[in-house]
Amino acid sequence: MARFPGRSWAPSASGATGDAGSSGGRPHGRQQLPRAERPRPARHRSVAGQVFALQILIVLLLVAGAAVALVVQSRNDADREARNRSVAVAQSFANAPGMVAALRSPDPTAVLQPRAQAAEVSSGVDFIVVLNDQGIRYTHPDPDRIGRKFVGEYEPALHGQVVTQHLTGTLGPLVQAVVPVYAPGGQVVGLVSAGVTLGNVTTASERQLPVVLGAAAGAIGLATLGTALISRRLRRQTHGLGPVEMTRMYEHHAAVLHAVREGVMIVGGDGRLLLCNDEARRLLDLPPDAEGRPVAELGLEPAPLELLTANRPVSDEVVLAGERLLAVNVRLTDRDGGPPGCVATLRDSTELRALTGRAEGAQRRLRLLYDAGMTVGSSLDVIRTAEELAQVAVPRFADFVTVDLAEQVPAGEELPPGGSLERMRRVALAGVRDDPPFHPVGTALDVVPATPLAGTLDSGLPRLEPDLARSQDWRAQDPERSAQVLAYGVHSLVRVPLRARGVLLGVVRFWRAERPEPFEPEDLTLAQELVAHAAVCIDNARRYTREHAMAVTLQHSLLPRSLPEQSALEVAHRYLPAQAGVGGDWFDVIPLPGARVALVVGDVVGHGLHAAATMGRLRTAIHNFSTLDLPPDELLGHLDELVNRIDQEEAGDAGSAGLTGATCLYAIYDPVSRRCTLAGAGHPPPAVVDPQGRVTFPELPTGPPLGLAVLPFESVELELAEGSRLVLYTDGLVEDRERDIDEGLELLRTALSGPPRTPEQTCADVLRVMLPAHPEDDIALLVAETRVLAPDRVAQWDVPADPAAVGAVRGQVARRLADWGLDEAAFVTELILSELVTNAIRHGSGPIRVRLLRDRSLICEVSDGSSTSPHLRYAATEDEGGRGLFLVAQFADRWGTRYTATGKVIWTEQPLE
Repeated sequence: MARFPGRSWAPSASGATGDAGSSGGRPHGRQQLPRAERPRPARHRSVAGQVFALQILIVLLLVAGAAVALVVQSRNDADREARNRSVAVAQSFANAPGMVAALRSPDPTAVLQPRAQAAEVSSGVDFIVVLNDQGIRYTHPDPDRIGRKFVGEYEPALHGQVVTQHLTGTLGPLVQAVVPVYAPGGQVVGLVSAGVTLGNVTTASERQLPVVLGAAAGAIGLATLGTALISRRLRRQTHGLGPVEMTRMYEHHAAVLHAVREGVMIVGGDGRLLLCNDEARRLLDLPPDAEGRPVAELGLEPAPLELLTANRPVSDEVVLAGERLLAVNVRLTDRDGGPPGCVATLRDSTELRALTGRAEGAQRRLRLLYDAGMTVGSSLDVIRTAEELAQVAVPRFADFVTVDLAEQVPAGEELPPGGSLERMRRVALAGVRDDPPFHPVGTALDVVPATPLAGTLDSGLPRLEPDLARSQDWRAQDPERSAQVLAYGVHSLVRVPLRARGVLLGVVRFWRAERPEPFEPEDLTLAQELVAHAAVCIDNARRYTREHAMAVTLQHSLLPRSLPEQSALEVAHRYLPAQAGVGGDWFDVIPLPGARVALVVGDVVGHGLHAAATMGRLRTAIHNFSTLDLPPDELLGHLDELVNRIDQEEAGDAGSAGLTGATCLYAIYDPVSRRCTLAGAGHPPPAVVDPQGRVTFPELPTGPPLGLAVLPFESVELELAEGSRLVLYTDGLVEDRERDIDEGLELLRTALSGPPRTPEQTCADVLRVMLPAHPEDDIALLVAETRVLAPDRVAQWDVPADPAAVGAVRGQVARRLADWGLDEAAFVTELILSELVTNAIRHGSGPIRVRLLRDRSLICEVSDGSSTSPHLRYAATEDEGGRGLFLVAQFADRWGTRYTATGKVIWTEQPLE
């Protein structure tokens, strides 16, 4: 309680009782105006400030008066000084020796102009002008004006008078004087005019102005110092409170005192009640004239009376006063030199305890909801989300929680909106004990019609069973299990349906057994909020499960399900999707004509359905381009154009995410020449492991990712020994957040080094060493061990460009087929070779070569130096030719053309039975 200096609320010696007319005590009975009618307190300035303002006003008035007087005096003095100076200089120059002779000389200007200029400088005037009796100038500061008419009044000077004038010239306001020049005979022979500008005249009054201003500044400084000293003393006497603060405190202390919800009492050292507010009167039931009377005569209860008269401090001591529990605090006022007495505050703890209990309950509920919001739904897993809901509610809200979901929800399947559930499956169970009497997780539960559970599911509204022992309807769902639940001690139940976005997902049941108090109606709201948040999280997880399953299904359908049969390579592969979902990594093994095999590994940036669909488009495109038997660099060029077209198509679709990037590595291995041709588009380099276990990463020409190429792709050719392993992979294997690609490549080198292993074992060893704990990107791994087609399975002949040579070739081919035990294929093979060689001789150019390969099929190749490609056509009835390629297509299993650096190769394949 603030103590106001200079005013005491203590009663007078005569024992004033607080009446309005008393000379001592508190100003009792002061009328309180309504808030809208109270006058606003006036703004007060301190006494020191008012004195200072008055001093400053007086000083400013004195200074202003002195300045005005000095300015007026200065103007008069300047005018007088200019007049006197101009007359004196003009008369002195007019009476100078030789003046008359100069005027009568043939050229007065030549004599007088230098004298006038010298006199101007020595006398301090602005100009001296000599005139003849006609007013024509003989001299002037500006030589251009000599010989012109004098400007101003000069006629009185011709009669012997002195003429002075005020005028404004080019130099500003000035005073000029005109005096006559007398000849020895007394007649006027000329005139002299001298002028001074008022700005060049300095008077004594102007020199006194700085003194006046300095004195004014000194007076203001002394006034400021005096005011500061007075203000400091006043502040010290008022304990730092200015008039505004003191007035505000005095005007508002009564309103604040009577508005607080705590009782306030001030008791003097003699035991009299000096002050009490309305709350204290209410809590202690004080009489209206309590102020000024001894506390012992107010009829208080013994406990509060003892605290008010004990003359000791008290902190939050609860005492009984009538039907109220009061929390009393007492502080003594004689500390730090104050007056004797004490100040007591009273608080009704009965109401406060009730409010505190409700606040604590609300705080616990809010904390539970906050924790549920932070923990439930931490993953996109339906079962895990249901378990989090059960765990967060036990034991803070319920002793046991069961979560039952429709059987379609964990699988991510769609449920009919608004439909009822006939069967559910228990997915989560949590409790304070390990032996709950409820069905275990995984149990299928059928919903019995016309039961409270069915009613809750149909209506979508929660239901409270405060006393299970007295309720009979809920037992119809499962009478045997209900009896076990009651025998276990479960006594109260809250049942809330799980509903999200208009779809019924299941039901959550909260049970109490260990806690004696049953669920109350207000617990329904908390249970609904918990379940509502969990329902959205479970539905999100269900949708994610469905979309993830769709994406995985799509991706698996787009990836190769099995590798094609071929003899050039022994291939093993691995594909591991990222934890975040499906991605766009892919691999492929494509048999090519001539017993060759193409190996492909690629990566589409991103995850999800879009990346998987884009991967399928690129894989299909590579298969189509491979049928053209293009070199790797040309194939990547066509693939880059396709990616550009995809980007252009999707750029016009506002809802499309667009293709954000793709990389690819394409390799073709020839088992006859043991050569491997590779080209890459922004992809990590392959690893080559020789038969001795040495690992190298061949340097490929740097190529940009698909869709970004501005220059043609380049390829490189390697010669691989038999038994070498070619390892192709995507960047998810060697790069992640914890290691860069250089570290990954060194780790891959270590995993591949060592004794020879099969491709399957190589894949297992690489993933064991390289696979991160939580893959963030897809991983595609392709390991191919090279094989060589034995020389005895290859035959080739050079053919002269002569139709007669066809027969010789046919004979050589027949003998080789006989050596291979393929006599049955000799006729068809000779027919095919005859047609192909004849066409090469007629329409192609040399050199012409025939090659036979015995692999899984019989391969015939005819090469020549022409790039002209044959076309299959149907000959008309009367045509003599045009049926050769038709016969080739009929007898061969497959046929086609591929281009080389020196020409083309026409090939056919025949099955070996």
